Amino acid sequence: MKNPPFACKPEEALKNFQTSREGLTSKEAKERLAKYGRNALKKKKAVSPFIIFLSQFNSILVWILMAAVFISLMLGERIDAAVIAIILVFNAVFGFIQEYKAERAIEELKKLTALQAKVIRDRKIINVSAEELVIGDIIILLEGDKVPADARLIELTALETMEASLTGESQPIEKTLNALSEKIVLADRKNMVYSSTIITKGRAKAVVVATGMKTEIGKIAGMLEDIDEEPTPLQNKLQRLGKILAIGTTAAAAIVFILGLMRGGDIIEMLLTSVALAVAAVPEGLPAVVTVSLALAVQRMVKKNSLIRKLPSVETLGSTTVICSDKTGTLTMNKMTVQKYYASGKERQLDGKDRQKGDEKLFEIGVLCNNTELDGDKAFGDPTEEALLLSGKMFGLGKEELERQCPRFHEIPFSSESKYMATFHNVKGKHFAYVKGAPDIILRKCTKIFYKGRVMKLTEPEKRKITGSIDELSASALRVLGFAYKECEGKKYKDVTDLIFVGLQGMRDPPRPGVREAIARCKKAGIKVIMITGDHKRTAEAIGREIGIAGKAVTGEELEQIKDLSRQVEDIFIYARVDPSHKLKIIDALKAKGHIVAMTGDGINDAPALKKADIGIAMGITGTDVSKEASDMVLADDHFASIVNAVEEGRGVFNNIRKFVGLLL
Repeated sequence: MKNPPFACKPEEALKNFQTSREGLTSKEAKERLAKYGRNALKKKKAVSPFIIFLSQFNSILVWILMAAVFISLMLGERIDAAVIAIILVFNAVFGFIQEYKAERAIEELKKLTALQAKVIRDRKIINVSAEELVIGDIIILLEGDKVPADARLIELTALETMEASLTGESQPIEKTLNALSEKIVLADRKNMVYSSTIITKGRAKAVVVATGMKTEIGKIAGMLEDIDEEPTPLQNKLQRLGKILAIGTTAAAAIVFILGLMRGGDIIEMLLTSVALAVAAVPEGLPAVVTVSLALAVQRMVKKNSLIRKLPSVETLGSTTVICSDKTGTLTMNKMTVQKYYASGKERQLDGKDRQKGDEKLFEIGVLCNNTELDGDKAFGDPTEEALLLSGKMFGLGKEELERQCPRFHEIPFSSESKYMATFHNVKGKHFAYVKGAPDIILRKCTKIFYKGRVMKLTEPEKRKITGSIDELSASALRVLGFAYKECEGKKYKDVTDLIFVGLQGMRDPPRPGVREAIARCKKAGIKVIMITGDHKRTAEAIGREIGIAGKAVTGEELEQIKDLSRQVEDIFIYARVDPSHKLKIIDALKAKGHIVAMTGDGINDAPALKKADIGIAMGITGTDVSKEASDMVLADDHFASIVNAVEEGRGVFNNIRKFVGLLL
């Protein structure tokens, strides 16, 4: 058996897929297209509106009421029959309207492949529809491109990709060409690029290794097709009530009929009496009360930023015992933000309260040594560089104005080998190099330090102090960058040694405001909150401590080794570096322990779990169309606290329905 492409060297991968760096010929591409099919996701057979409407009548309680309509007509009770029939039609129409758009996740996934791709065919670079890509094609990827198929990288220059929607990883992934272990999880396959992810920096060539339903995104589509809708707790309770009513009314009618005959009653008269009793015992108002209660709750929840897509989901929320929450974009902002910085020998929060003279030099370098552009609230480029632009803004440093004052004339791009980026600027007739990169690499290149506005010699004790700060910031799950500069002599633009160290900036994807309080409310209400993320274990644990999720943490790799997760699932609170299939395993284990599971998420990778959970909760602002279509509920404000409000509303609805059933019976 051949090794998977990420476990091969580039040349071995090319050989395995019977191609070369010059790409396929048009003839070979045509033959492979016929063999493997188009690079498109399989269309799910649409459920007709008529079938959706008929499904509204699929419950024992409704069957009993339909029988009551028939019997009432036989007994000449036309008004009773009409009232019950109107109630049944009202329920069916209301349910149909709510559920008509519930099965479109595959359609949204299909749209993801509707793009163009740059490919080498007949030794020429041409543009083709992404659907025409075949295994073995050599594709060219540039900054800003959406990856059209799963591919193994064979050449790259400073390549980074954003894979949050697929893996849950909140930071750009720096890519490499090295072969990796066969057991490595999806989020760590740094020599691969995946369909629907975005190139945020650099350029590359890659060999297509999977298309259509064989891609990672295609596997998610397959998972969605394989997941069957399960009845909600309310539907299960109403089904049980329907069975009890069916048995009870039939038994009561039979007893009345037999006792009547034993007392000498007329057989026809007793038959009509017992049937009338059975019809009277059926609570025909129950479906209407349930529907109206749920509908009113839906309206109230809309005002609290929770959009319910299916009526029974309201009550399911009230029954929830576990919330499995995606970290990126749900518990956190899904936006890299500078949290702390180190300058002039001191570590500070980025709030401007403890500024020292010369601190602005650190942020000036971050703004100038930067290729990302800001247009209002939108950024075009790397999320890490966006964070640097925003931190510069806090010091009143705008990129446009700075570049006018200090025009750039040369650049050394970041690479995985050098671990730094340098830009060269003309500042009032003098030439300066501004450098940012891995903090340990930057520190090794420095001989001086910028301290409170003055340049001084960088001593060994000062180096140890900086190294300690790097370790401390990294331990807080911050991504740390080092910053330095120097004045250049003449045209020595490749010389980035003998630098002046300025400082460090530590950034991360911060928690959403109010999340900690919302999690505390969940605990008080007896609801367990579990964090699930594609991020690293240490990052997840640090965020967990900050927002109040403390407990055992496991990685996707460790999860693979657990044969029966249901035995350990009660003790685990954080899952890191997980794949979409792992999320399904977690939900299955929780359900096996009797939990009613709510799952939140916003990415494509969350869609199967959203559909599998008792209630799937998608993000309305940052959520992908796929996650919304797979969900039962959408948060209009993306705020975790809105879930807690919705749960409280759901519990109130269930209590009201239970009280009404008790009164009716």
